[in-house]
Amino acid sequence: MLEIKNVNVNIEGKTIIEDFNLTIEDGEIHALMGPNGVGKSTICKTIMKSPGYEITSGVIKWNNNEIHKLDTTTISRLGIYYISQNPIAIEGVTNAEMLRLALNARSKEKIDIFTFNKKCNEICTKIDLPKSFLHRAINDGMSGGERKKNELLHLWMLEPKLILLDELDSGLDVDALKIVANSIMEYYKERKPSILIITHHNQILEMMKPDFVHILKNGHIIKSGDNRLAKEIENDGFSQFYE
Repeated sequence: MLEIKNVNVNIEGKTIIEDFNLTIEDGEIHALMGPNGVGKSTICKTIMKSPGYEITSGVIKWNNNEIHKLDTTTISRLGIYYISQNPIAIEGVTNAEMLRLALNARSKEKIDIFTFNKKCNEICTKIDLPKSFLHRAINDGMSGGERKKNELLHLWMLEPKLILLDELDSGLDVDALKIVANSIMEYYKERKPSILIITHHNQILEMMKPDFVHILKNGHIIKSGDNRLAKEIENDGFSQFYE
């Protein structure tokens, strides 16, 4: 379970998130919506302890671990996975190298290279990703769609329990978005992780069907509902909640 309680976040001395509260139970899918600039992405970056995001008060817990006190590496090892709007490229480090190191760091025993390679190849087949991507530098020279599919490789290999999707639809056309969203939902059906979706469009929510939808304003949630709330936003916009 993820619990964010009375969290305030400053960036360069300015309060972006104010008295933010959210609880996500195991296996639930939540969507956080709002127009650009209201702090949606800040929530994900705060959970992951990104540099420059200062938590001035409040508590963030994941399965009773106070993760707001931990560093990013330790948080990720707990099984939290973040797909950003534009996944960064890392030159000189291949996908296979990174994944093997990450899995070895998480496990008490060294990962068997044969088992690792077999799983990598199976996942590449599952998500229709060329096996050559295993030996390419992470996201280096890849298009937006390729980067998101590359992140799917990481997701299936690392098997997270909480997935943070920060505007997954950014940079993707309709077909690419369907492929990525369907793969994440296939993972969800197999593993039942908790998912937090950050978006200002209803299109991805029609594919992923969240249990709860929340609207963000002035750094905190002002309204919550089910997926019908997202449809209401699609029809009438956010202005009805911002008057």
